[in-house]
Amino acid sequence: MTVYGNFPGSRPRRLRTTPAMRRMVAETRLDPANLILPAFVREGIDAPVAISAMPGVQQHTLDTLRKAAVEAVSAGVSGIMLFGVPTDEKKDARGTAGTDPGGILQVGLRAVREEVGDDLVVMSDLCLDEYTDHGHCGVLTADGRVDNDATLERYAEMAQVQADAGAHVVGPSGMMDGQVGVVRDALDRTGHEDVSILAYTAKYSSAFYGPFREAVGSSLKGDRKTYQQDPANARESLRELALDVEEGADMVMVKPAGPYLDILAKVADSVDVPVAAYQISGEYAMIEAAAEKGWIDRDAAIMESLTGIRRAGAQMILTYWATEAAQRLGR
Repeated sequence: MTVYGNFPGSRPRRLRTTPAMRRMVAETRLDPANLILPAFVREGIDAPVAISAMPGVQQHTLDTLRKAAVEAVSAGVSGIMLFGVPTDEKKDARGTAGTDPGGILQVGLRAVREEVGDDLVVMSDLCLDEYTDHGHCGVLTADGRVDNDATLERYAEMAQVQADAGAHVVGPSGMMDGQVGVVRDALDRTGHEDVSILAYTAKYSSAFYGPFREAVGSSLKGDRKTYQQDPANARESLRELALDVEEGADMVMVKPAGPYLDILAKVADSVDVPVAAYQISGEYAMIEAAAEKGWIDRDAAIMESLTGIRRAGAQMILTYWATEAAQRLGR
């Protein structure tokens, strides 16, 4: 080939020549400290229960939950987000198991704090959906709608019992208007000023939640489109963001992560508080299923998906691969 003048004048490929070169000039770095492990603790079982739609993920006993927390600490993971799975007979219209100091989530929180202390940031899902017999994230009116303000009263109670049980961070995830302000006030009034709030700021009504419903034994009837965000909307997320920060959110979250990287980037560019994203059950299940079929390279796909979320602006990523990915990054 005849080369004319200085053509090509620029050769970006020079910075891709070796693994060491690519590592040196990488613009985005993924670290174990960026990762948070979501974990499910189930009442009334004496052995962990596999979640069929999420290969490799299980509903924990208290003992296996403790072990998972220790393993996460050893891998360098920053946090663990706990979800409680009560027995069906404990569920009722008001989700009272969620505010019972002896409820499964509170028992799980105490177990993890006893096991790892402050070596792991212990987080709790603050929502009623796991504990209601109708599966919605709040108290229902007589005609079956979620009553926003009555639900906020329940969230205030939940915040107190979760903080009493040892949560470093509570994560109000129900998408009720005013939830962050009510939770902040409840924490401060009960002597829990140091407990942080991770606000589920932009939580979309997503088809990708399907496997999670198995994970928490959901009793959902209907859908959550009247309170979770419409996937078609972007500006709305910035309005929710402004409200959450004004109400006292210490950290904010976008959920799901992968299908909403544009929202994540907008949020990250708009605030000066830490930003999280939740790589949810459907995102996990799709990669695992495609890999099981031999259609994709599982390990490479996991790391690429996490890097993409980090590149879009997430400082913290909730992912079911947290411990596995942290172990790989630490090698």
